[in-house]
Amino acid sequence: MVRPPGWYAHRMLGWLIALFIVIPLAELVLLVKIGELAGLLPTLVLVVVTGVIGAWLTRLQGLKVLRAIQEDLHSGQIPTANLADGALIAIAGLLLLTPGLITDCCGFLLLIPPVRAWLRRTLIRALHNRFGPSPPPTIDIN
Repeated sequence: MVRPPGWYAHRMLGWLIALFIVIPLAELVLLVKIGELAGLLPTLVLVVVTGVIGAWLTRLQGLKVLRAIQEDLHSGQIPTANLADGALIAIAGLLLLTPGLITDCCGFLLLIPPVRAWLRRTLIRALHNRFGPSPPPTIDIN
């Protein structure tokens, strides 16, 4: 399928608007609503506690994946799945350190191994559909 010129730039602009305007605005509205219901101090404690617990869980998961990567390398295997898990755990850590409950929920979800495995498979499938199968390697013997 041929895309019109500028199609990808418009699509990326939509993602950037969501990332830098819509999500922080939604986080702010949610924190204000929780602050109205629970009060300022409980809301601040909630944000800080989720950040601390998230950082701790991210560290535990990250160390576990790092050990799995080392085991794969020592056994002569390419640690592709574990490297992808490591990247997803790093994204989870960034989401958990960002103040807000929506990003915290997304970050905590990424720390659940079955959710990470499903997302990894989904991303691989999407990349495969987008770029197609890689051609077999060619070896030029001359």
